[in-house]
Amino acid sequence: MAVTCTEEGRHLTAAVTGELDHHRAKEVMEELDRQIDAALPCTLTLDLGGLTFTDSSGIAVLLRASRRMAQIQGTMTVVHTPQQAQRVFDTAGLNKLVRFQ
Repeated sequence: MAVTCTEEGRHLTAAVTGELDHHRAKEVMEELDRQIDAALPCTLTLDLGGLTFTDSSGIAVLLRASRRMAQIQGTMTVVHTPQQAQRVFDTAGLNKLVRFQ
């Protein structure tokens, strides 16, 4: 599985590993949706430390998770973003829409 989730109280942490490209993006989005719907967290931490590659599909995954958290009045923070992924996200201007640490 590309996403491993842990829940502590109303905080959900989702660790994404491997490649996040157009082949896996749908699977990751669906798993994040399931986990968010089940936990209804106040905060989501998306840990990308295990990510080895992403393309524009990763942008879609982050935007969808962020929108889903906004729908339930929660927040999302992205942590441990690898350099390659950060370049993709920065180029798209994602730092204006999503909080990175």
